[in-house]
Amino acid sequence: MTLKRTDTEEMEITWRALRSEEAAGVRRRLIRQLVETLLYEGVLSSSEVEREGEKRFEWEGRDRTGKPVHYWCRGERRFSFDRIRLVSPLYREGREAVSLSRFLEEIGEVCGADGEQLNHFTRELEETLVKDTLCQYLRRREGRTLLGKGYDELEGELMDGHPYHPSYKSRIGFSLSDHLAYGPEFLPEIRPVWLAVRREEARLAVSESISPPKQVEALAGTAVKRRLREAAKDAGADPVEYLPIPVHPWQWRNVIAVHYQRALETGEILFLGPSEDGYRPQQSIRTLANVTCPERWSLKVSLSILNTSTSRVLAPHTVENAPKITDWLRGIWQKDRYLREECRLILLGEVAGAAWDGPVPAPLADRTYGAFSAIWRESLHRYLRPEEEAVPYNGLCQRDTDGTPLIDPWVRQLGVETWTRRLLEVSLPPILHLLYAHGIGMEAHAQNMVLIHRKGVPERIALKDFHDGIRFSADHLTDPGNRPDLTATPESHARINRNSFIETEDPRQVSDFMLDAFFFVNLGELAMFLQDVYGLAERRFWEMAREIVGGYMERFDCLTPRFRIFDLLAPRVEVEQLTKRRLFPETELRVHEVRNPLARVASGEGLVRVETE
Repeated sequence: MTLKRTDTEEMEITWRALRSEEAAGVRRRLIRQLVETLLYEGVLSSSEVEREGEKRFEWEGRDRTGKPVHYWCRGERRFSFDRIRLVSPLYREGREAVSLSRFLEEIGEVCGADGEQLNHFTRELEETLVKDTLCQYLRRREGRTLLGKGYDELEGELMDGHPYHPSYKSRIGFSLSDHLAYGPEFLPEIRPVWLAVRREEARLAVSESISPPKQVEALAGTAVKRRLREAAKDAGADPVEYLPIPVHPWQWRNVIAVHYQRALETGEILFLGPSEDGYRPQQSIRTLANVTCPERWSLKVSLSILNTSTSRVLAPHTVENAPKITDWLRGIWQKDRYLREECRLILLGEVAGAAWDGPVPAPLADRTYGAFSAIWRESLHRYLRPEEEAVPYNGLCQRDTDGTPLIDPWVRQLGVETWTRRLLEVSLPPILHLLYAHGIGMEAHAQNMVLIHRKGVPERIALKDFHDGIRFSADHLTDPGNRPDLTATPESHARINRNSFIETEDPRQVSDFMLDAFFFVNLGELAMFLQDVYGLAERRFWEMAREIVGGYMERFDCLTPRFRIFDLLAPRVEVEQLTKRRLFPETELRVHEVRNPLARVASGEGLVRVETE
């Protein structure tokens, strides 16, 4: 558990961190990811020239006087989805560019960015810079290591954040003190605050697997339930009229106590105090794993902050849908022998959800939407068998403080090609089967997929985060009559985030959803990492992936018509423009087409064998 620092200690740590070598490293990483995405998504119009055997990307911005400013960097286009990777710093007028805000100011007008959104995005990047600098500085100073860490600890120790999105650690709303107190990188122990709300204004959804539903409320613990009886008595009410809901302590101080004052005054909301159990934040910040009893359910709670340009509240309709989706997926798993016995897939069910949706004055509506919600998720620990260990999938590309990859002993034990093939053999089939056999696309990116292994040998996977992390077309489900009756997405929510939906009429949006999340993010990053570190050619990686897809198709040839509907081998696929969305109004889906590496190897392009062992 991280010790509480004084204000003076926090200020001195921040000052030292901002003057450290870690600050320069984080700044270069931020600029690199920003430029890579701007070039890749077509926001910047650059010329690509070959100079001295290297590819250079060159373009012009304009300074505040309107004078042209020349920018350039060296880079390469990779085989994986034509990704762009820089291999040099960014140069401005012949010198290394060191200011994020100046760079964005000088390219903003040239690329036609919306002024207000450009300013907000600049803030996201600057906050990411200081917050990640603190993480990396303290990581080195404290001699932190990934070696020997269990799954829950790795969720905090894996601190690199999103490998593509430039504002990967902005956490807008957290002060630096909040960041140090609640950031998963600092391994804090958090005690959620329990509140009670009147049932008639609450939403509660419980999985059919939970019997009786009161079991959810029992999680509050005996001390909290005793406080509920006392608080209800003081309010002149019956405790059975109230539903206990946990909130993040930051949310209590900064949102609930501020924006729900009238409800607290009238007794519509009762304060019950902190949880008896301690929790540790995972990579997503708002998901809390129980450290007092790791087998108990995890909590996902609303946080009114912005991270990776996305609000981290929990919309009430998604909270209501979470147990419904869990029951649906689990019913499919129970009836599907392939998923259950061969893949041995783990589905970490979201077994309950609660939200308070009481009336608030109109001026507060935007600030309170989704701000008072919680989801309970099953713990991975109860599913692990003897000798099985787990690692978040994005951890496969992480390095320790000395630069050694987390996977290094595993790769060296089996050889890079053997280990990679085994990884793909356990990762791909369950994802493919959910799509082809059932019509469900999973957003299996980053920590939403967990690798289960025995001493580094891949065994199977676990999937999580279903309440807004799946997609399907009702007309293309194998059993459409069995689909859950989901609470509809409010129009106000859809306007804010046009990429946030579960149902669609277009099957391509289902397959591209999965391609974008699992293939583009998880496998794309891994393919580039394995080539850069271990010399396994990206083409060879995708050839192995294609062979496994082909093997699945041969085995389940009865699904051939569905292979065409959900076409993972299409020559081009759509991926989300995460940076362009930050610079332009949310008036349309921001996606662009790129070449599909699975199709390139399937068509014969780049079918090479590289000796790596």
